[in-house]
Amino acid sequence: MAKSKWSDKRERQYEHIRDSAQSRGETEKTAERLAAATVNKDRARDGEADAVSPSSPRGPSPEQRGGRHSHSGAAGRTREELYRDATSRGIKGRSKMTKAELQAAIGQ
Repeated sequence: MAKSKWSDKRERQYEHIRDSAQSRGETEKTAERLAAATVNKDRARDGEADAVSPSSPRGPSPEQRGGRHSHSGAAGRTREELYRDATSRGIKGRSKMTKAELQAAIGQ
């Protein structure tokens, strides 16, 4: 991550995205990675980056894509995501629970 080439605007964008990710519960390392990737993709799309991957200018921007993979729609999180959360919380009997039971046990 070549932060030395970032403008003040990009630095503020990075800090905002990082802080937002941390407030959602992401680890500091993950929040920094997500913020850097978003800023770098925006820089590539706007022609500010020295090197640009062929896929960077195509498709929706990172800000537009953000909510599309959040699993917050009608179906919510997948059973696998709920199961991982139940594992980290030490919920007993989780392996035999359905998605609805996992949601109730986690408290969603």
